Amino acid sequence: MLKIFTYPLPILQSRAQEIERIDEETLSLILQMKQTMDANNGIGLAAPQIGVSKRIIIVKDKKENHAFLNPQILKQSRKKEEDEEGCLSLPGLFMQVKRAKRVEVLALTPEGKEVKIEAEGLTSRIFQHEIDHLNGKLIIHRVSLWTRLLRHFKK
Repeated sequence: MLKIFTYPLPILQSRAQEIERIDEETLSLILQMKQTMDANNGIGLAAPQIGVSKRIIIVKDKKENHAFLNPQILKQSRKKEEDEEGCLSLPGLFMQVKRAKRVEVLALTPEGKEVKIEAEGLTSRIFQHEIDHLNGKLIIHRVSLWTRLLRHFKK
């Protein structure tokens, strides 16, 4: 199991590097990420959260964990939904975050196959959350400063 890095470490606030080629090291990292996510009861994990600047995410869909490399959102619905999100890199913090209800994502599988995924609901939210990590954004960057201040003073 790998260590989960927590905010405010710089790797969590930087754009992760593209995967140029899929090798044994990449496949081993994916396996370790899946194990780490499960051990921490997560539903998504991005490589920067374990201290690796690579564009790899793990997404739990029902009971299966799927790995995606170099994911990018191609389309997103205009309709938004607000729901509570937590983050393994912000332990104990839960915030209401507004996200697109549906997204279309382009990514590579660990086998190197290009796939388009249409996701909605929770799976859409997981994709958006994890891709945010690859771009150096966390849920605290998705809410207003006013909301963050109110939350801070309610403690």
